[in-house]
Amino acid sequence: MSTPTARRGLALGFLALLAPLAIQAQETQPKAPIRPVTDTYFGTEVVDNYRYLENLKDPEVQAWMKGQAGYTRSQLDKLPGREALLERIHALSNSDARRGGFIQRGQRFFYLLTEPGAQQPKLYYRDGVDGKEQLLLDPAKLGEGTTTHYALDYYTPSWDGKLIAYGVSAGGSEISELRVMDVASGKSQGEAINRTDNAIVSWRPDNRSFFYLRFPKPTADMAASETQFNARTYLHVVGKNANGDADPVVFGRGVAKGLNVPEGQGTWVLSSPDTPYAIAAANHNMDENPSTFYVAPLGSVTGSNTPWRKLADVADGVTQVEARGDKLYYLSQLGASRFRLLATPLSKPDLKHPEVIVPEGEGVLTGFSFAKEGIYVRERAGAVSRLKLVSYDGKQSKNVPLPFEGALYGPTTDSREAGALFNMQSWVQAPAIYRYDPASNQVRDTGLMPASKVDTSALTSTEVLAVSYDGTRVPLSIIHKKGLPLNGNNPTILDGYGSYGISIEPRFNAASIAWIERGGILAVAHVRGGGEYGEAWHTGGQFRSKPNTILDFIACAQYLVDKGYTSPRYLAGTGTSAGGILVGGALTWRPDLFGVILDVVGMSDTLRSETEPNGPPNVSEFGSVKTQDGFHGLYAMSPYVRVRAGTAYPAVMFVTGANDMRVAPWHMAKMAASVQAATSSQRPVLLRIDYDAGHGLGSNRSQREQQLADQWAFALWQMGDPAFQPAR
Repeated sequence: MSTPTARRGLALGFLALLAPLAIQAQETQPKAPIRPVTDTYFGTEVVDNYRYLENLKDPEVQAWMKGQAGYTRSQLDKLPGREALLERIHALSNSDARRGGFIQRGQRFFYLLTEPGAQQPKLYYRDGVDGKEQLLLDPAKLGEGTTTHYALDYYTPSWDGKLIAYGVSAGGSEISELRVMDVASGKSQGEAINRTDNAIVSWRPDNRSFFYLRFPKPTADMAASETQFNARTYLHVVGKNANGDADPVVFGRGVAKGLNVPEGQGTWVLSSPDTPYAIAAANHNMDENPSTFYVAPLGSVTGSNTPWRKLADVADGVTQVEARGDKLYYLSQLGASRFRLLATPLSKPDLKHPEVIVPEGEGVLTGFSFAKEGIYVRERAGAVSRLKLVSYDGKQSKNVPLPFEGALYGPTTDSREAGALFNMQSWVQAPAIYRYDPASNQVRDTGLMPASKVDTSALTSTEVLAVSYDGTRVPLSIIHKKGLPLNGNNPTILDGYGSYGISIEPRFNAASIAWIERGGILAVAHVRGGGEYGEAWHTGGQFRSKPNTILDFIACAQYLVDKGYTSPRYLAGTGTSAGGILVGGALTWRPDLFGVILDVVGMSDTLRSETEPNGPPNVSEFGSVKTQDGFHGLYAMSPYVRVRAGTAYPAVMFVTGANDMRVAPWHMAKMAASVQAATSSQRPVLLRIDYDAGHGLGSNRSQREQQLADQWAFALWQMGDPAFQPAR
């Protein structure tokens, strides 16, 4: 029983519309006509020259986007060093087998394995850590005979490990269909339930039924912004109602009279064999920020008349919850920016006077899980993770001895079994999977992640602090070759995100060596809006404080220049998704500080975000144009409204996927059109579109490698690397 990992909202959209379009190289870049539309927000007029590009069904818009994609392809294919760079990225990415996504059911472990050369991870299981590996699902086979690839979006085994529910989607869209498989035979149980993106399946203790999230069925007059909002939770019995349409709804907004469920993207119901209660959650953005929680006896959760009682409001700051018997354990940020682990009886909950299991400390508590011997609590202190084993009454605690200082992912546990499984890695140390035995207090390498074939001995990482405009010290991670001269001539990519309280923790990426071995630097700015220092760090880059995120990123870029790591000509800024606000802000606020900008599936026109399928869920993070305060915050953070004609902008590549359900492709289209028309620098402004991709989570290995090669080749071309200069 737990809250979901942070995954942003999805939507029904443009898969069938755009996927068939093929990209053909062309030598001219099409221009987008200027057709101004003026909106007035609380007395402020805002002119939008490219509003019409939001209509992705318009044949004119489709033709313009296809022409942009073709021109971009023609330019990138001319770069002589690109193919060699792609080959190196491919060799590094395919060097090691990777296992992850572990879920434990008794002594049975379910996980994903990405083998060298495989396009997609496959789903496996084994009985015992050292047991035989057995294949359950290969997503690559789902698309055989078609031009579309399929991805495995999620999976949840029953408590006895005999059945597994999972979601698959096509073309990188994340538009999931929920299915069920018998683990022993590998046979489908007949389920094919659509509109189950990020379904958050929770099995009941009977191991034959589960709760799942489902989005509303679209109608002809339904606005795009309503298709991925106010999802409800249903109860499904395996083998009945194969398409789910007759499944009873048990929780959600408008389900029952007298049940006040706040609006939001999703709801879910959690159950486990550890407790006779079910916990329901309503969350605005399908993330790990505070939710509204309810409780009911598990046996009474059968339909719309379920007797739910409210446990906590968003103001109570409750994030993750786990129940054991009559006691609810939960993480709370209320009065504790770095979180506390608390407990209260479910029969008589009292969140005002909780039992303190783990008090707030210097590190940030980031999660907990149950095992037979106690509670494993994960803590983050800067770039280093710690793991504690705490008794269920909180009176005893000890540190788990970790093999090295780095980032810990997990742990994976089962409340009925002893021990914990976890992954450890760092920026320059390949991951390994370890098993902790509480009886001996020993940690061993399981061998589930074979020793990396990639030599990292020449790499080093440094953690520093850059000073932002207001004196705030912003963490900055810098990864490069040992002994690199600080002469200002090193090609450098600075990445950042800064939204939803998400922290960018150290994670090893073998492909990064392809950049570093050329004398390049990779850096990560841990800006406000993230969660590196807890909730206060998150709120410091949220709503009207969002400009702090951009200014922190600029401060980190300035640090790299001032300390001689690089200079503006050799500096590329990049951001992905909500990181588009950050990197788009850097582009429009300090175009002189960067030689290259790589904006990947980025948010840019924040004033219009509410109209897209994933727009309403993001109101809780960025604000709404429906309020004066919300408008001013969105206006201040919007890169799109800050584009100014006659500005010498750096070289820019905007990247999107035609099937993106999280950030609509028109964000990158409108931003590309605007910057192309405005720039006076004569440097290229390209729009790269993958017509078999979405936001990137469902992309296969080749797509990720191709995109990375395109981005880095573009950057090296514009930084003047001789190996990437096209013939004149």
